[in-house]
Amino acid sequence: MRRHPEGTGAEPSTLWGRIACLWAAAFAVLHFYWAVGGDVGLSISAGPLATERPLWFVVAGMWGVGALCLLGALLAWLLARSRLRGLPALLARRLGWGVSALLLARGIGVEVLLLTNPTHLDTSVSAGQRAWTLALWNPWFIAGGLAFGLAALWSRRHTVAEPPPPSRR
Repeated sequence: MRRHPEGTGAEPSTLWGRIACLWAAAFAVLHFYWAVGGDVGLSISAGPLATERPLWFVVAGMWGVGALCLLGALLAWLLARSRLRGLPALLARRLGWGVSALLLARGIGVEVLLLTNPTHLDTSVSAGQRAWTLALWNPWFIAGGLAFGLAALWSRRHTVAEPPPPSRR
């Protein structure tokens, strides 16, 4: 018996994969927007680098991170696929767990550092950066980490609970 979350029409295994895919795609779009010259939210995220925009920052920090986010969206889409089996399913789940751990460690780690201020970041992090990072950016990373983790978890449950599709001969 399959259970669908009410009002979504999707199984949990596909729902969380779709949410993670949307999360990664939105983050990619934001980085590409910044890469082509957009500045809304960038100064709060990147501080002085936002005004200087050195070439390495635009190439690696904008285009590179945007491309990684697109790969993350592809991974999440793969986790949402109900017919993924065998080694590809195992690799997708492990990558999903890895992305989840990375995003959660980044989000929670920076949150703890900013709240406890063990290194006295007052000179390198402005009050505006601190507030927006605590209120927006870190929760965004935590939400993405949870989405990828749940997508990997439900992908595993989905492939274990159902037998493989019948082979055509």
